[in-house]
Amino acid sequence: MPEKKEFKRLPTNVKPENYKLRLQPDLEKFTFKGQEIIDVKVLSSTSSITLNSEEIEIQSAHYKAADAGDPSLAAEVKFEPDNATVVLSFPSSLQPGSGQLSIDFTGQLNDKMKGFYRSKYFSPTGEEKYGAVTQFEATDARRAFPCWDEPAVKATFDVTLVVPKNRVALSNMPVKTESDLPEDGAWKVVSYDRTPIMSTYLLAFVVGEYDFVETKDTDGVVVRVYTPLGKKEQGEFALEVAAKTLPFYKNYFQIAYPLPKIDLIAIADFAAGAMENWGLVTYRETALLVDPQNSSSKSKQWVALVVGHELAHQWFGNLVTMEWWTHLWLNEGFASWIEYLCVDYCFPEFDIWTQFVNSDLGRALEMDALHNSHAIEIPVGHPDEVDEIFDAISYSKGASVIRMLHDYVGDESFRKGMNQYLTKFKYKNAITEDLWESLGAASGKPVLDVMTTWTKQMGYPVIKVSEKQEGSNRVLTLTQEKFCADGVQPKEGSYSWMVPVSISSASDPKKAAVVTLLDKPSMEVTVPKVTPDQWVKVNWESVGVYRVQYSSESLDRFLPAIRNKTLPPRDRLGLQSDLFALARAGMISTVDVLRVVGAFVNEDDYTVWSDLTGNLGQISILLQNTDGYDSYKAFSRKLYKPVAQSLGWEAKDKEGPLAAMLRDLALTRLGKSGDEETVAEAKKRFEDHVTGKSPLPADLKGPVYQTVMVNGDEDAFNKMMKLYDEADMQEEKVRISRCLGAISSDALKQRVLEFSLSDKVRSQDTVFVIGGVTGTVEGRELCWQFVQDQWKELHSRYQGGFLLSRLVEVSTENFVTEARAKEVEKFFETHSAPAAERKIQQSVENIRLNAKWMERESERVLEFLRGQ
Repeated sequence: MPEKKEFKRLPTNVKPENYKLRLQPDLEKFTFKGQEIIDVKVLSSTSSITLNSEEIEIQSAHYKAADAGDPSLAAEVKFEPDNATVVLSFPSSLQPGSGQLSIDFTGQLNDKMKGFYRSKYFSPTGEEKYGAVTQFEATDARRAFPCWDEPAVKATFDVTLVVPKNRVALSNMPVKTESDLPEDGAWKVVSYDRTPIMSTYLLAFVVGEYDFVETKDTDGVVVRVYTPLGKKEQGEFALEVAAKTLPFYKNYFQIAYPLPKIDLIAIADFAAGAMENWGLVTYRETALLVDPQNSSSKSKQWVALVVGHELAHQWFGNLVTMEWWTHLWLNEGFASWIEYLCVDYCFPEFDIWTQFVNSDLGRALEMDALHNSHAIEIPVGHPDEVDEIFDAISYSKGASVIRMLHDYVGDESFRKGMNQYLTKFKYKNAITEDLWESLGAASGKPVLDVMTTWTKQMGYPVIKVSEKQEGSNRVLTLTQEKFCADGVQPKEGSYSWMVPVSISSASDPKKAAVVTLLDKPSMEVTVPKVTPDQWVKVNWESVGVYRVQYSSESLDRFLPAIRNKTLPPRDRLGLQSDLFALARAGMISTVDVLRVVGAFVNEDDYTVWSDLTGNLGQISILLQNTDGYDSYKAFSRKLYKPVAQSLGWEAKDKEGPLAAMLRDLALTRLGKSGDEETVAEAKKRFEDHVTGKSPLPADLKGPVYQTVMVNGDEDAFNKMMKLYDEADMQEEKVRISRCLGAISSDALKQRVLEFSLSDKVRSQDTVFVIGGVTGTVEGRELCWQFVQDQWKELHSRYQGGFLLSRLVEVSTENFVTEARAKEVEKFFETHSAPAAERKIQQSVENIRLNAKWMERESERVLEFLRGQ
C-alpha cells in the first residue's frame, strides 16, 4: 500500500449556520460566477478561517461581525491545493460571536462528472446542447462554492440560480420566487425555499431542458420525474414506483418524508447509477427511464431497485447522516438492503429477495474472501481513500450483514430500533455504534457485540458441518474458521465471528427448525425429527454471511431435493454457490461440484440459474486457455438446452418478468456456446429486426445481439454499429455497445476499443464498452494492451472515481498466469492510481487464484467434461 497522505479535518473554531448562495452558470463558456453570504458562529477567537475550496478562484472575501459597530474586514486569500482548502486571513482577530462571511468567486463547469459540471445532451432535432448539473458526494461541493465540505458540518441553504430564461432550473427545495434579471431580460433569477439543516454533499442544482410527469403520493408530497424533452412517457414507471415507495418508507420508519417535494431527474452524463440529493435525486438515464415498448424486464427491475435505494437515503443518510466517511457503509449498506424490501412490496412478482442472494450476498462473499479485502468499516482520511470504499464491501456486504441482523432481531424490533435511531439523530450525525445501540435496546439482543465482529474485521467464516444420527435426531457439530479464497489461513490475526445460524430440514423446508448463535469456535446443535436419509441445511434461505462445507455423504442427501426442487430456491442457490467457492479455494474438487451441477437439470428458477451461470462462467474463462474449451461448450449446450426449449423464443401470455429474464439468460448461453439451432434463429430474427420486417421485443434484444456478435462477421458488426447510431434510447445504446466487443475478429475488437474513447460513447459508459471485448483470451490481451497504451487519457478522465477501479478490474482480473500477475503489478508501480489501489491488489490476487486453479484442476475438469 502507498503511504497514506497526511490529512486533517477542518478546524472547528468557526462553524456555518446558513449559506445564502447565488450561482450563475454560463453554458457557452463553461464557467460560473457565484456569491455567498455565510452566517457563521465564531466559537473561539481566530485571525483566520479555513474552508474547503477546489478549482475555484476567489475575487474577494470579507467578514463582518454581527455587532453593527465593527467595520467589515477584508481577507487575504491563500489556497492550499493539496488539502483542497483555502485559508482566509484577517488583519485582526475575529472575536467569538455571530457574523457574516461574504465571498465572491468564479469556477469552471468541468467535464469530469463531479462538482458543478457540464452535461452534453441532444435536442429532439439532434442539436448538441449543454446543461449544468451537480455531483457533490463525496467531497466535491467544494468545486462549486467554498464551504465546510464535511458531512458533520451541517447548515441550512438559501439557493438562488441565475439561468437562461428558456431553461429548467431545479434545486433541493421548491421555487420561492422567479423574476427577470434586471440587467438582462434573457436571464431569470430563481430563488428556492430554505433547506432543512443538511450536509453539503446533498445539495444539488440542475439547469437544462426537461419534460416532467407529476403526481402526489398519499401524503400529499409532490413527486416529479424529469425526462429528456419528448420522452415524458419514459418517466411514468419511476413515478409510479416513487409514489408507492415514499409512503412505504414513511410507514416503515414511522417518520414522514420531511420535504414538500421530491424530484427524480435523468442526467445525460452521470458517473454513478444515481445520487440521493435531498429532494432532487439525480440518475443515469438507464437507472430512471423505462420505455413501455423498448425496455427489458431486467431494466424495469433495475429502475425499481435504484429508485427504492435513493428514496431510502432521504431518511437514512439525509435526515440522519454519517459523522464521517468511515461510516459510509451505514448509508449504503442500509439503502442497499431496504431497496429490496421496498421492491418486494411494490413488485412481488420479481421474487427479489432470491435475487439478493445472487447479486448482493454473492458479490460480497466473492470479494471478501480475498486477502486484499477490507473491513466494512475502515478509518478514512484523505478524499482519495473515500473513493476506494464505494465498493462491494460497503454496499453488498453492508446490505448482507443488515439482512442477517434484521433476521436475527426480527422485523418488529428492527422497525422499532430504526425509528428510535432516526428520531434521536434527525438533522444530526451518527456513527455505526449509535445504530447498534438503538437496535439492541429495541430487541434486547447483544447487537453491538454480534455486529462488531462483522463490521470491524474483514472476511467471514466457513462453517464446517459434521453430522451423526441419534435416534430420530440429527446432531451437528458446527466449526467456524475464516474462509479464504485460496484456502490458506492468514498467518497473523485470529478471526472469529458471532454468527446467527438458522438450520432447516427436509421435514419442513420452508422454515427454520433451529436458530442459534455460534459465538465460539465450535458447538453441537441437535435438529429434531430427521430420518437418516433426510437432508439438513445450515444457513436456511442463505440469510447468513458465511459459507458452509458439508461432508460428501451429507451433500449426496441434497441431490434428489435439488432435482425435484423440494429444496427451496434460495437454498439451492446458496448450496451451489458455496460449492464453487470451496472448489476455487482448493478445499474440495471442482469435478465433484460439476457432478452436483448435473442435479440442476430440472431447474426453472431464474435466480438459481443466474448464480450458477456466473460460477460456470468463471470456470469457462479459465478453460478458454486450454485445448479443451470445446468440451466445455458442449457441456454448456447440454445444460441449457432443456430450459431454453421449455421457455421457447416467444413470451407466453401472462408470464412474469422472471420468465423473460430466464429466457434471455438461457438463449445467451446457448448462443455463446455455439448451439447451431439458437445461432440460426438469432441471426434470422436479427435480420428481420434490422430490415424492419419484425422488430425484436425488448427482452429478446440482449440474447439476439450477443449471439449475433459472438458468431458474427464484419457485415453483422456494421449492422450493429448502424443500430447503435440510430438508437434514440440510452438503454438500447448501452445494450448494443456492451456486446459489440463479443465479435470474434480481433481487428473488429480493436475497432470497438477505439470506438469506446470516441465522442459517440458517453464517458460513463466507456469502461463497460472496453470490458465487452474481454470474453476471449485474445480479447483480454487486446484490452490490457489498450488500457496500458491509453492509460494517460483514461486516468485523467476517471481519476479519483470508482470507474477507474472498474477499468482495472475488467482489464486484468481474468488472466491466468503468475507472469501476468507480475506484469500487472509492475505496470501499476509506475502508473499510480490511488483511488484504485485496493482494486489493483484484488485483481492481482484473483489472477494468482486463477493460476493455482489451472495448475490444480484444469486437467481433471477437462477429463470429466470429455466424458459427458
